[in-house]
Amino acid sequence: MPTLQMGNEMLQAEELLSLLHRYQLLPQVLRAKVIDEALAGFSCTTAEKKAAIAQFCQDYQLTSIEEQQAWLLSHHLSETMMQELAIRPVLIQKFQRAMWGNKLEAYFLQRKADLDQIVYSLIRTPDEGLAQELYFRIVEGEQSFATLAQQYSQGAEATTGGVLGPVPLSQPHPAIRKILSVSQPNQIWEPRVISQWYVIIRLEKLLPAQLDEAMQQYLLNELFDTWIQQEIQTRLKSASCCLEYTKSNYLVA
Repeated sequence: MPTLQMGNEMLQAEELLSLLHRYQLLPQVLRAKVIDEALAGFSCTTAEKKAAIAQFCQDYQLTSIEEQQAWLLSHHLSETMMQELAIRPVLIQKFQRAMWGNKLEAYFLQRKADLDQIVYSLIRTPDEGLAQELYFRIVEGEQSFATLAQQYSQGAEATTGGVLGPVPLSQPHPAIRKILSVSQPNQIWEPRVISQWYVIIRLEKLLPAQLDEAMQQYLLNELFDTWIQQEIQTRLKSASCCLEYTKSNYLVA
């Protein structure tokens, strides 16, 4: 049976598995294992490897051979292991593209409502009469929304002149989100009750999500993380069954 020596103690495979499970380290180990298996069929070109290593050294400020050697020593790694760490993000991107590259547009459209961003202004007060008065001052041009928000709004938005965002359209309170979703830029809404507040809302900007390179990578990372979590949960169940089986065998013995 496989064993691992830790100091003067010899741990069998089942004992090591039990310890990983007890100290909640098993999901981390399984995550690394799932990724390793996923990347096994992918490789980097010489140019990609060189660029990845250069980026890695830049990220960790390893600008000289001496700094690289000191870093390797402090992390108990060989140069080969460091290179593997450096190219890992490149291999992950290749795997992501192979798995979901042709599904990105459909997934983007599915998620677009949560990815669109908005900038809006808000004034909130518990006083209905004050809310009405402030609304008419803004509409009549007597005072600016920002000035009145700074003076009267009773939320964190008072410090920004009432302006909130950019934030995903899905982030505001559902009632506010409903109003903003049918608003035109600069459209201001009469005070209405939301929770315990009377609120005045104005849409400043709508920033529709674009399927550019940054958004593609964001969605690929999202799909990748979801897939990994599903794989981990499946393997955790299998590991738990293995632990239970091992315990029952010990009891029988």
